[in-house]
This record gives sequence, structure tokens and C-alpha cells, in this order.
Amino acid sequence: MPPFSIEVSLSRDEPITSAVHRFVKLGGLMGRVGASVTGSQLLGLARSDLSKQAKRTENLVRNATRIVRTLGELKGAAMKVGQMLSLHEGLLPPEVSEVLRSLQKEAPKVPSEVMEYEIRGSLKNFDDLFDSMEAEAFAAASIGQVHRARLKDGRQVAVKIQYPLIDEIVRADLKNLRVLMRSLFALFSEIDFDPVWREVQDRLLEELDYTHEAANTKRLSELHADVPEIVIPRVIEEATTNRVLTMEFVEAIPPQQACSERFGRDLRNRWGIVLFEFLLRGLFEHRFLHADPNLANFSFLEDGRVVVYDFGCVKRIPAELANGYSLLFRAAAHGNKDDIPQILFDIGVFRETKKGKRALPGELIEPYFDLFAEVLRENPPYVFGENEQLYRRLLELGLVNWSEAADICFPEDVVFIDRALAGHFGNLNRLQAVGPWRDLVLKYARGGVSGTRV
Repeated sequence: MPPFSIEVSLSRDEPITSAVHRFVKLGGLMGRVGASVTGSQLLGLARSDLSKQAKRTENLVRNATRIVRTLGELKGAAMKVGQMLSLHEGLLPPEVSEVLRSLQKEAPKVPSEVMEYEIRGSLKNFDDLFDSMEAEAFAAASIGQVHRARLKDGRQVAVKIQYPLIDEIVRADLKNLRVLMRSLFALFSEIDFDPVWREVQDRLLEELDYTHEAANTKRLSELHADVPEIVIPRVIEEATTNRVLTMEFVEAIPPQQACSERFGRDLRNRWGIVLFEFLLRGLFEHRFLHADPNLANFSFLEDGRVVVYDFGCVKRIPAELANGYSLLFRAAAHGNKDDIPQILFDIGVFRETKKGKRALPGELIEPYFDLFAEVLRENPPYVFGENEQLYRRLLELGLVNWSEAADICFPEDVVFIDRALAGHFGNLNRLQAVGPWRDLVLKYARGGVSGTRV
């Protein structure tokens, strides 16, 4: 039996690879969004503030829905950018985040014969390395999909294979996507979109090179060599190229099961604590942050360990920014509300006015401070997902405050830090975890950040 058994034929789930077809898709979408933005601005001139706000929100949701429909069909950079932005709760109005979040659902799988052609093109010694490979992918995402396989030496592995022409597709899409996302951004923000876009673009281009991801994986494995509760599958270097990434297969509990009542509260608490420490360790100790917190990138073991996958998006944290977050976390843990505006100002988060840069007003910061101070309370420790849910309250705050934050500037480096923070808070919420959150924050953010580990 050949390593790949061809059982399915090409279908509409194959990525749209024609440059002309993709240009028409994105161009048509940009035209609809652009016309909607212009129409919204013109009609807003005659409306009251309340009516204008309601119509603006309606227009946002309508355009976000259009974007999701098209990006989901196109995969590649189109789908990936939508996924990245959907996790930035503080960057987008909550209605838009909610619509874009649908892109986090698993992408349609590409037929096996297409992926066989791709892997054989990248690994000329494929038949010497592999004993067999499952035709049906067990996971699919925006730029590639994963197949289970067995090497000639008997090792079980997971093989991530890029979609055909995805490198060319992504690079061709980026220019059009910049215009599209800027149009959407302009609906709710006055800040310069270019730094945000540069950060998203840089991380996305890094994800196209699986040798870069392999290097990230090995580095994070080294950094966690003395952390037994974190399991990072080993890279199989001889079966890895810039378009194919092969790693040992670790059998574990998938997230949906781990978050269910099938597993007891004590075990889910342990998993939640491991995830929280993984986040804090990456931000403060290593300054090398796994910045794709989608829960699908983790699985769980019954002894309390957590398996981590997908190291394409890893953010190196500048020392001064890590120090700023250390001060923010400690201020929240100690209840020092009045310190927050200056800390934010010092790390580059401020309001740009005609009179120059101004620290954020206390009334804008206070609701968020109160929320995080509650999470970091000492007794009783905060229970994620019970009573008032943290994520829901964050969304409600965003709904109330996002129009007041249109002129807030921030350094581009915070984009993926905040993505990781918001995503892991959502993960803890799904696990309904309780733990010593305050003690852990004070442990890792205890006195600023020392020399680099990356």
C-alpha cells in the first residue's frame, strides 16, 4: 500500500490559487467596503451622535461579515490576517471581533493527491523517510494542513504541509489586504494603521518558512528543558524543509474534551495554571513569546502536562516593553490604579491630541483596571468562567469605550503581546480554571526583566 492512498478528488475546498481570481475577489471586496465607508461618512454628517453611532456599528458589522465570507474562501494571507486580527480584543470593536472570530474555525481540507504532490516536491527522499502517511488530514488551517504519518524507523509523526503556491498567494495578497484592512480600520480609529499592519505582515511572512518555525520550536524546547509540565514535540530535521514541517506525534487530549466536564476541576485547574505560567514565562523570563494562543494549538495530558504546537508566530519582546508590562501587572496586583496612566505613557500608549501626547485619562483606564485587579485578587482566588465571565465583561467594556479610544496610539510590538494575553484569558475561561493568579504574576513580574534569553 503506498504511503498516500488517493481516495478523494478535487473539490471547491481547494484554495483559490489563480492570481487573477484572487485579485478580483479582493478587489471586489475592497470596492464594497470602500463604498460603504464613504457612504457611512457622508450620511453621518446629518445624523445625531446617537444615531450616527448606531449606524456606524451596523456598518462595521456588515463590512466585517463581507470580509469574513471572502477571506474564508481565499485562505492564505487573506484568512490568516483575519484570524490574527480577530484575537485582538482591544484593537477592534467587539462586534467586529465577534464576526472575525468565525475565521478561527478549522479551514476546509485540501484533497490528498494535491498535498502528496506538494510533499514529494519538497522532500525528494520522501519514500526513504516515510513508511506510510494518512490520506485524510486531521487538521487544516490557513496556510497548510497536518497529516499523521509513520517513519521508516517506526516513529509516529505529524507532518504539516503547505498548500500549493501558498507563498506566492500570500505575498500577492498582502498589498490588497493592507488597503482592505485600512478601510475597515478607518471606520473606527484615527490612529496610524501602518505600524499595526507591519507587525501583522512580518509575523505572517515568518510563518511561511517552516525552517523558521522549526528553529522557534527547538529554541522554546531548550528554554523549557527544566519545565516538565510543558511538552514540546521534537522536530524531525531530516523530514523538514521550508514547506514541510515534521514533528513527533504526541497523543493527548484535544481542547474540546479537556474543557468539558469529562475531566475534574482539579485537573483543569492544573492545565490552566500551566498555560498561565507559559504565558508569563514567555513575556517576562524568556522574552520569547508563543503568540498564537488559539486553544487548538494546545492539547492536554492526564498528569497535568500541556502539549504546545504551532511555533510559526513567536514574538521577541524588547526589554523595555517587558519591563513596562511588569510594572503594569504589579500595579494591578497591588491596587496602584493611579500609576497606570504614566506606565502606559512610558511604554508608548497615549492619546495623540492637537496639543501633543497626553496620558490616557483615568476614567478610560479605571474599568479595565478594576476588572484585572479582580482577576489578581488574593482571597478567594478568581475563578475563570463562573458568574460574570471575564471575556464577556471585556467585550462589554469594548462596546462602551472603543469610540473613545479612536485616537489612542500604541507601539506595534504590543499587538501580539495583547493577542497572547487576550487569547489565554479566553482559554482559561473555557477551562473554568481557578489558581493563584496573583502569586504567579508577582513571581514572574517581580522586579522587571534582566538579560535576554533569546
